[in-house]
Amino acid sequence: MKPFAYARPDDAADAVATVAADPDAAFLAGGTNLVDHLKLGIASPTTLVDVTALTSDRIDDLAPADGDTEGGLRIGAAVRNSDLAAHRRVRAEYPVLAEALLAGASGQLRNMATTGGNLLQRTRCAYFQDRTTPCNKREPGSGCSAIGGWARYHAILGATHEPAGEACVATHPSDMAVAMAVLGAQVQVLGPHGERSIPLEEFYRLPGDDPACDTVLGHGELITAVDLPAAPIATNSTYRKVRDRASYAFALVSVAAAMEVVGGPDGPVVADVRIALGGVAHQPWRATRAEDALRGGPATDAAFRAAAAAETAEARPVESPVGGNAFKIPLVAGTLAAALRTLAHDPSADPTEGKPG
Repeated sequence: MKPFAYARPDDAADAVATVAADPDAAFLAGGTNLVDHLKLGIASPTTLVDVTALTSDRIDDLAPADGDTEGGLRIGAAVRNSDLAAHRRVRAEYPVLAEALLAGASGQLRNMATTGGNLLQRTRCAYFQDRTTPCNKREPGSGCSAIGGWARYHAILGATHEPAGEACVATHPSDMAVAMAVLGAQVQVLGPHGERSIPLEEFYRLPGDDPACDTVLGHGELITAVDLPAAPIATNSTYRKVRDRASYAFALVSVAAAMEVVGGPDGPVVADVRIALGGVAHQPWRATRAEDALRGGPATDAAFRAAAAAETAEARPVESPVGGNAFKIPLVAGTLAAALRTLAHDPSADPTEGKPG
């Protein structure tokens, strides 16, 4: 580990100014991701700026927006994952978020990890964390070892496969962010030029020609809170995660979904639906094609699988003799169908469906 300076400013504005003045400085909160990368020699900031006590650790009610009878929630950036998962309104009104948090990590990590830090986990893979291998995210222009390598956990949507110096097929690891994408979350940010609000769906970026950059944040911008709007559809929501082992592995595929089902002359109909996928892209993947295919149609297993097929029609899995990921395409279909059958209150829903073979 390289030596670094440590700063503990008195307020958030001072912390922002400190980081903005040093291109190699970084914020430190729970540290569950950054400290690992410091130990591995992947991150080497000149200064760590401790913001643990500078952002809110409260979950507050928001005033109702125009036309709403109830307001949403403001989640301080320093709220611990364990506290967020246990919050009364989160469990009752945003169950998809509570389920995602509980699926995301061990109790020990949830007690340390913060809301802001969870969103800022590096999009990464095993090669990113292995300094002996080429990785465009770690060393731009060096190449992507996952292309033709072990790619079981890698992206099938939105990834860059070429040119070699820009290729990146890593996936974003956060479970919480996938749920927040479904809930229409707004990320509140304080930066050198003031405050701004960023829709979570626009917060992450695809690799494009700069895979080293994960988000749209500028250097020195600090997450201060996340707002969840009131969303009646979210009361009927769920998070389904498929992984290689039950004890806190990253998702091979995950589904966050909220759905409103109404009665129709020929059976239940999907009045509205919101879907996001995890484990398939550089960012939480909002499945808008699947949503469009489902709205106004029957709430049946066949419709759910057809919607999944529409979403993955342009999937580009990684082919590899040592571990490709084409299996994720049918896995998305099975996992999405199982999640939506649960929301449709289908008694035939199989709790084991979606598990990898």
